[in-house]
Amino acid sequence: MMGVELEQKVREFCDAWGDGSDASRPDVEKILSMMAEDAEWQLWVPGGPVVKGKAALRAEIERQMAFATNNKCNEVNILSSDRMVMQERSDTAIIMGRPCPHQMVAIYEFDGAGLISRWREYLDMADLTRKMGIDEAAAGGTEVPA
Repeated sequence: MMGVELEQKVREFCDAWGDGSDASRPDVEKILSMMAEDAEWQLWVPGGPVVKGKAALRAEIERQMAFATNNKCNEVNILSSDRMVMQERSDTAIIMGRPCPHQMVAIYEFDGAGLISRWREYLDMADLTRKMGIDEAAAGGTEVPA
């Protein structure tokens, strides 16, 4: 696959997370359909947990849906090679009832079938958890933050 095709897949993947409206929710089936069976998602770099495999990915997306709404991925820049896409974003979400705009760089690696095999997001978790009003340790894991 060519990089431009992969960039379009990443845009479609990001759109599946929501359009920022109150009614919009992540399309979990669409998101998972774009990922390899054994895909890995590192929730944040550095230090964030790594979620591996579709069952764990589904559980993590559903965990986040319990406290995050109005998701919108906003692309700033994108670049690609034949197996990787790097995307600078300025995302918005309501997390635990608080507006949480945040900047990040997301890196997507694709397998030969054009599915996302590895995904990691570089962001300032200290900044994001401050906006959420919680401790950074509560942001990643199996619990829904209180």
